[in-house]
Amino acid sequence: MAVKLFDNETGAELGILSEAQLQFLIDQLEEETSEDRDYYLNPTTLELMEKEGGDPQLIALLRRAMGEKDGIEIRWARVE
Repeated sequence: MAVKLFDNETGAELGILSEAQLQFLIDQLEEETSEDRDYYLNPTTLELMEKEGGDPQLIALLRRAMGEKDGIEIRWARVE
């Protein structure tokens, strides 16, 4: 089962994550509940994730998604 990442505001698909990349996001970012599947990212968050050893492909994907914005809300979903 694939894990897809989406821009929560537009619904646009951002890319496909590996299980390791997903686990890194879950470990690094705050979840309000155990059912939470969305996260808010800003440039500072990305810098911290990079320093924590985040997968370079994941960091690049997130940087592209954020572009010049001050932040982005993303969500993930398992799809077949």
